[in-house]
Amino acid sequence: MEKTFNFNNELSRKIALVTGGTKGAGKAIAERLEAAGATVIITARNLPDQHNKELHFIAADLTTSLGTKKVVDEVLQQFGKLDILVNNLGGSETKAGGFSVLNDEDWLKSLQSNLLAPVRLDRGFLPQMIEQKSGVIIHIASIQGTLPLYDSTLPYAAAKAGLINYSKGLSNEVASKGIRVLTVSPGWINTTASKAMMERIAESSNITLEQATQSVMNALGGIPMGRPTEPEEIAELVGFLVSPRANYLTGTEYVIDGGTIPTI
Repeated sequence: MEKTFNFNNELSRKIALVTGGTKGAGKAIAERLEAAGATVIITARNLPDQHNKELHFIAADLTTSLGTKKVVDEVLQQFGKLDILVNNLGGSETKAGGFSVLNDEDWLKSLQSNLLAPVRLDRGFLPQMIEQKSGVIIHIASIQGTLPLYDSTLPYAAAKAGLINYSKGLSNEVASKGIRVLTVSPGWINTTASKAMMERIAESSNITLEQATQSVMNALGGIPMGRPTEPEEIAELVGFLVSPRANYLTGTEYVIDGGTIPTI
């Protein structure tokens, strides 16, 4: 999606950190915040081949305490503060087969990346945000927090449910201190990884890409909009939520799923 909107530098002089910001929704979010005038830092284990030079990069493994400490220390030493924290890192790599094929390592891996990494980063940056009496924390969760898929992503779904709950509790604690905490829960996102998955499904099942895409939507119970969410659409929602235009919003979960969840 081309940058066709004028965001009037509404995030000028803001320092933002987007975890998992080198690809997919994280990359789109980082570029959206940069377009609005923020100085944006991204983290991942490795720098991608095609890197946006406007984004500051810190290599770190946020599934460990040491990796989290490295990011917190480098951001505060180099930039002096953090105004916006987007906890986007996460994902599921567990095998299919349901509960019985999962071991402790499967569960711990999902919990580390999808729940404990955001908790550690919040803990690292909140004292400084509280001292400056301002800040926005966004937790990127998932509709699987309320609509789990037991076959292959149960630990991921449980971790995201925990993140949604934690985010609400944290918002209640720090709202009076000037910190806004919000959750964004996307449905299926049309990333490079999801496109590759469609290709694998199509090849293994001897069907077309369109049929493979429809099979995934069917597994989710259907998507009324008829397609997955684009990363830029998630980025646009996050861009609004962290902006001054959303100053009265906190403690809320925003679902962006094309109508996938069938209940209120």
